[in-house]
Amino acid sequence: MTDRNLSQLDRALLGLRSLVMSGAFSGGQRLSEVAVANQLGTSRTPLRQAMDRLVAEGLLERIETGGCRVATFTRQDIADAIEIRGVIEGTAARMAAERGVDANLLESANAVLDLIDIAIAHPDGLDFDSYVTHNARFHQLLAEFPRSPLIRREIERMTLLPLASPSSFLSEQAGIPDFIESLRHAQRQHRAIMEAIANREGTRAEALAREHARLALINFNYLTEAQPILTKNVPGLALVSST
Repeated sequence: MTDRNLSQLDRALLGLRSLVMSGAFSGGQRLSEVAVANQLGTSRTPLRQAMDRLVAEGLLERIETGGCRVATFTRQDIADAIEIRGVIEGTAARMAAERGVDANLLESANAVLDLIDIAIAHPDGLDFDSYVTHNARFHQLLAEFPRSPLIRREIERMTLLPLASPSSFLSEQAGIPDFIESLRHAQRQHRAIMEAIANREGTRAEALAREHARLALINFNYLTEAQPILTKNVPGLALVSST
Protein backbone atom coordinates (compact mmCIF):
# COMPACT_ATOMS: atom_id res chain seq x y z
CA MET A 1 0.00 0.00 0.00
CA THR A 2 1.43 3.40 -0.97
CA ASP A 3 1.59 6.39 1.37
CA ARG A 4 -1.06 8.04 -0.77
CA ASN A 5 -3.48 5.14 -0.32
CA LEU A 6 -2.73 5.03 3.41
CA SER A 7 -3.52 8.73 3.68
CA GLN A 8 -6.80 8.23 1.84
CA LEU A 9 -7.74 5.36 4.15
CA ASP A 10 -6.94 7.39 7.26
CA ARG A 11 -8.97 10.31 5.95
CA ALA A 12 -11.90 8.07 5.05
CA LEU A 13 -11.76 6.28 8.41
CA LEU A 14 -11.62 9.43 10.50
CA GLY A 15 -14.30 11.13 8.43
CA LEU A 16 -16.68 8.19 8.44
CA ARG A 17 -16.26 7.54 12.16
CA SER A 18 -16.92 11.20 12.87
CA LEU A 19 -20.09 11.20 10.78
CA VAL A 20 -21.40 8.06 12.47
CA MET A 21 -20.58 9.21 15.99
CA SER A 22 -22.05 12.68 15.45
CA GLY A 23 -25.43 11.29 14.41
CA ALA A 24 -25.16 12.41 10.78
CA PHE A 25 -26.86 9.11 9.94
CA SER A 26 -29.82 7.57 11.71
CA GLY A 27 -29.38 4.35 13.61
CA GLY A 28 -30.13 1.47 11.26
CA GLN A 29 -29.68 3.66 8.18
CA ARG A 30 -28.14 1.97 5.17
CA LEU A 31 -25.09 3.82 3.87
CA SER A 32 -24.78 4.68 0.21
CA GLU A 33 -21.16 4.23 -0.79
CA VAL A 34 -21.48 6.79 -3.58
CA ALA A 35 -23.11 9.45 -1.39
CA VAL A 36 -20.75 8.97 1.56
CA ALA A 37 -17.67 8.92 -0.70
CA ASN A 38 -18.80 12.21 -2.23
CA GLN A 39 -19.50 13.66 1.21
CA LEU A 40 -16.01 12.74 2.43
CA GLY A 41 -14.29 13.65 -0.83
CA THR A 42 -12.71 10.24 -1.20
CA SER A 43 -12.92 7.31 -3.57
CA ARG A 44 -14.97 4.21 -2.86
CA THR A 45 -12.01 1.87 -2.31
CA PRO A 46 -10.68 3.55 0.86
CA LEU A 47 -14.28 4.13 1.96
CA ARG A 48 -14.99 0.39 1.74
CA GLN A 49 -11.84 -0.28 3.77
CA ALA A 50 -13.00 2.28 6.34
CA MET A 51 -16.43 0.64 6.48
CA ASP A 52 -14.74 -2.73 7.09
CA ARG A 53 -12.90 -1.18 10.05
CA LEU A 54 -16.09 0.29 11.52
CA VAL A 55 -17.83 -3.07 11.15
CA ALA A 56 -14.99 -4.61 13.15
CA GLU A 57 -15.37 -1.84 15.74
CA GLY A 58 -19.11 -2.44 15.98
CA LEU A 59 -20.23 0.97 14.72
CA LEU A 60 -21.53 -0.47 11.43
CA GLU A 61 -23.30 -3.73 10.63
CA ARG A 62 -23.24 -5.87 7.50
CA ILE A 63 -26.49 -6.21 5.57
CA GLU A 64 -27.19 -9.68 4.18
CA THR A 65 -28.10 -8.27 0.78
CA GLY A 66 -24.90 -6.23 0.66
CA GLY A 67 -23.57 -2.98 2.08
CA CYS A 68 -23.63 -1.65 5.62
CA ARG A 69 -25.98 0.11 7.98
CA VAL A 70 -25.34 2.17 11.09
CA ALA A 71 -25.46 0.15 14.29
CA THR A 72 -27.78 1.03 17.14
CA PHE A 73 -27.18 0.46 20.82
CA THR A 74 -29.44 0.14 23.83
CA ARG A 75 -28.59 1.47 27.27
CA GLN A 76 -27.90 -2.12 28.27
CA ASP A 77 -25.44 -2.45 25.37
CA ILE A 78 -23.50 0.53 26.74
CA ALA A 79 -23.52 -0.92 30.24
CA ASP A 80 -22.34 -4.27 28.86
CA ALA A 81 -19.55 -2.63 26.83
CA ILE A 82 -18.30 -0.77 29.90
CA GLU A 83 -18.42 -3.97 31.94
CA ILE A 84 -16.48 -5.86 29.26
CA ARG A 85 -13.87 -3.09 29.11
CA GLY A 86 -13.55 -3.37 32.88
CA VAL A 87 -13.04 -7.12 32.63
CA ILE A 88 -10.30 -6.74 30.01
CA GLU A 89 -8.58 -3.84 31.78
CA GLY A 90 -8.83 -5.81 35.03
CA THR A 91 -7.17 -8.75 33.31
CA ALA A 92 -4.45 -6.42 32.03
CA ALA A 93 -3.84 -5.10 35.54
CA ARG A 94 -3.71 -8.61 37.04
CA MET A 95 -1.35 -9.88 34.34
CA ALA A 96 0.84 -6.81 34.80
CA ALA A 97 1.08 -7.45 38.54
CA GLU A 98 1.87 -11.13 38.00
CA ARG A 99 4.35 -10.67 35.17
CA GLY A 100 5.94 -7.42 36.25
CA VAL A 101 6.02 -4.22 34.22
CA ASP A 102 8.87 -2.60 32.37
CA ALA A 103 10.36 0.12 34.60
CA ASN A 104 10.13 2.72 31.83
CA LEU A 105 6.41 2.05 31.40
CA LEU A 106 5.84 2.36 35.14
CA GLU A 107 7.76 5.62 35.19
CA SER A 108 5.72 6.94 32.26
CA ALA A 109 2.44 5.99 33.93
CA ASN A 110 3.39 7.62 37.22
CA ALA A 111 4.44 10.76 35.36
CA VAL A 112 1.05 10.84 33.63
CA LEU A 113 -0.69 10.52 36.99
CA ASP A 114 1.34 13.47 38.27
CA LEU A 115 0.03 15.50 35.33
CA ILE A 116 -3.54 14.45 36.17
CA ASP A 117 -2.96 15.70 39.73
CA ILE A 118 -1.94 19.05 38.28
CA ALA A 119 -5.01 19.15 36.03
CA ILE A 120 -7.33 18.48 38.96
CA ALA A 121 -5.61 21.08 41.15
CA HIS A 122 -5.83 23.80 38.48
CA PRO A 123 -6.58 27.25 39.95
CA ASP A 124 -9.82 27.43 37.94
CA GLY A 125 -10.98 24.14 39.43
CA LEU A 126 -10.12 21.73 36.61
CA ASP A 127 -8.01 21.76 33.48
CA PHE A 128 -10.50 19.63 31.59
CA ASP A 129 -8.61 19.17 28.33
CA SER A 130 -5.44 18.18 30.19
CA TYR A 131 -7.36 15.70 32.33
CA VAL A 132 -8.96 14.00 29.32
CA THR A 133 -5.65 13.81 27.44
CA HIS A 134 -3.66 12.35 30.31
CA ASN A 135 -6.46 10.06 31.48
CA ALA A 136 -6.59 8.53 28.00
CA ARG A 137 -2.81 8.15 28.03
CA PHE A 138 -2.85 6.37 31.39
CA HIS A 139 -5.35 3.82 30.09
CA GLN A 140 -3.24 3.32 26.96
CA LEU A 141 -0.23 2.57 29.14
CA LEU A 142 -2.27 0.20 31.30
CA ALA A 143 -3.14 -1.73 28.15
CA GLU A 144 0.59 -2.02 27.38
CA PHE A 145 1.63 -3.20 30.86
CA PRO A 146 1.11 -6.98 30.31
CA ARG A 147 3.08 -6.99 27.04
CA SER A 148 0.16 -8.73 25.34
CA PRO A 149 -0.77 -7.46 21.86
CA LEU A 150 -4.08 -9.34 22.16
CA ILE A 151 -5.04 -7.58 25.40
CA ARG A 152 -4.00 -4.20 23.99
CA ARG A 153 -6.05 -4.67 20.80
CA GLU A 154 -9.16 -5.76 22.71
CA ILE A 155 -8.98 -2.77 25.04
CA GLU A 156 -8.55 -0.44 22.09
CA ARG A 157 -11.51 -2.02 20.33
CA MET A 158 -13.82 -1.68 23.32
CA THR A 159 -12.95 1.97 23.84
CA LEU A 160 -14.11 2.77 20.31
CA LEU A 161 -17.71 1.88 21.13
CA PRO A 162 -19.97 4.83 21.98
CA LEU A 163 -19.59 6.03 25.58
CA ALA A 164 -17.54 3.00 26.65
CA SER A 165 -14.26 4.89 26.57
CA PRO A 166 -12.62 5.93 29.85
CA SER A 167 -12.57 9.46 28.39
CA SER A 168 -16.27 9.71 27.60
CA PHE A 169 -16.52 13.09 29.27
CA LEU A 170 -18.22 16.29 28.20
CA SER A 171 -16.61 19.70 28.67
CA GLU A 172 -19.86 21.21 29.99
CA GLN A 173 -19.55 18.89 33.00
CA ALA A 174 -16.24 20.41 34.04
CA GLY A 175 -17.81 22.99 36.33
CA ILE A 176 -20.17 20.62 38.13
CA PRO A 177 -18.88 19.90 41.67
CA ASP A 178 -20.09 16.30 41.77
CA PHE A 179 -18.41 15.59 38.45
CA ILE A 180 -15.11 17.11 39.55
CA GLU A 181 -15.22 15.02 42.72
CA SER A 182 -15.81 11.91 40.61
CA LEU A 183 -12.59 12.70 38.70
CA ARG A 184 -10.71 13.05 41.98
CA HIS A 185 -12.10 9.66 42.99
CA ALA A 186 -11.01 8.22 39.64
CA GLN A 187 -7.51 9.54 40.23
CA ARG A 188 -7.39 7.90 43.65
CA GLN A 189 -8.34 4.66 41.91
CA HIS A 190 -5.55 5.19 39.36
CA ARG A 191 -3.04 5.47 42.18
CA ALA A 192 -4.43 2.39 43.92
CA ILE A 193 -4.21 0.34 40.72
CA MET A 194 -0.59 1.39 40.24
CA GLU A 195 0.21 0.54 43.85
CA ALA A 196 -1.32 -2.93 43.52
CA ILE A 197 0.58 -3.59 40.30
CA ALA A 198 3.87 -2.41 41.81
CA ASN A 199 3.28 -4.61 44.86
CA ARG A 200 2.52 -7.61 42.59
CA GLU A 201 -1.02 -7.91 44.03
CA GLY A 202 -2.77 -9.33 40.98
CA THR A 203 -6.20 -10.00 42.48
CA ARG A 204 -6.40 -6.54 44.05
CA ALA A 205 -5.21 -4.83 40.85
CA GLU A 206 -7.86 -6.65 38.83
CA ALA A 207 -10.68 -5.75 41.22
CA LEU A 208 -9.64 -2.10 41.36
CA ALA A 209 -9.44 -1.80 37.56
CA ARG A 210 -12.87 -3.37 37.11
CA GLU A 211 -14.39 -1.05 39.68
CA HIS A 212 -12.68 1.92 38.04
CA ALA A 213 -14.23 1.15 34.66
CA ARG A 214 -17.70 1.40 36.15
CA LEU A 215 -17.20 5.13 36.60
CA ALA A 216 -17.91 5.42 32.87
CA LEU A 217 -21.36 3.92 33.51
CA ILE A 218 -21.97 6.40 36.32
CA ASN A 219 -20.97 9.17 33.91
CA PHE A 220 -23.32 7.82 31.24
CA ASN A 221 -26.24 7.57 33.65
CA TYR A 222 -25.56 11.09 34.87
CA LEU A 223 -25.69 12.46 31.34
CA THR A 224 -28.86 10.68 30.34
CA GLU A 225 -30.77 11.04 33.60
CA ALA A 226 -29.49 13.98 35.65
CA GLN A 227 -28.36 16.30 32.85
CA PRO A 228 -30.22 15.28 29.67
CA ILE A 229 -29.84 18.81 28.24
CA LEU A 230 -26.13 18.07 27.74
CA THR A 231 -26.59 14.89 25.76
CA LYS A 232 -27.00 16.56 22.38
CA ASN A 233 -23.25 17.29 22.41
CA VAL A 234 -22.09 13.81 23.39
CA PRO A 235 -20.36 11.92 20.56
CA GLY A 236 -21.99 8.55 19.99
CA LEU A 237 -25.15 9.19 21.99
CA ALA A 238 -27.13 9.52 18.78
CA LEU A 239 -26.58 5.78 18.28
CA VAL A 240 -28.17 4.89 21.62
CA SER A 241 -31.89 4.20 21.55
CA SER A 242 -34.08 5.74 24.25
CA THR A 243 -35.57 2.35 25.19
